[in-house]
Amino acid sequence: MVIVTGSVRVRPEAIDEAVRHSLEHVRRSRREAGCLQHGVYRDAEEPLRLFFYEQWADRDALNAHFAVPASNDFVAAVSALATEPPAIDIHDVG
Repeated sequence: MVIVTGSVRVRPEAIDEAVRHSLEHVRRSRREAGCLQHGVYRDAEEPLRLFFYEQWADRDALNAHFAVPASNDFVAAVSALATEPPAIDIHDVG
C-alpha cells in the first residue's frame, strides 16, 4: 500500500474555490482503480490550509492516478490559488 499526504495554503479570498476544486478532485479520484481512500480536510488550527490523505493499493495505481489529466489540472488550479507551492509526501508501507 502507498500513503500520500499533501497540503496547500491558499489565499483567504480563494479558500472556497480551492475547497470546490479539492472536493471535485477527491470524488473523482475515489473512482479510480486502486484508490483505497482519498480525502481533503481543513486544518483546525490553520483554516486556510487544506490537508490531503490518500491510500493507494500500490505504486502502479498511484502512477496511473498521476497520469490522469484531471489530476494535473487540479494541481495547476490549486497552485494558482496558493500562497506557496503545495507539499506532497509519498510513503510505501507494508
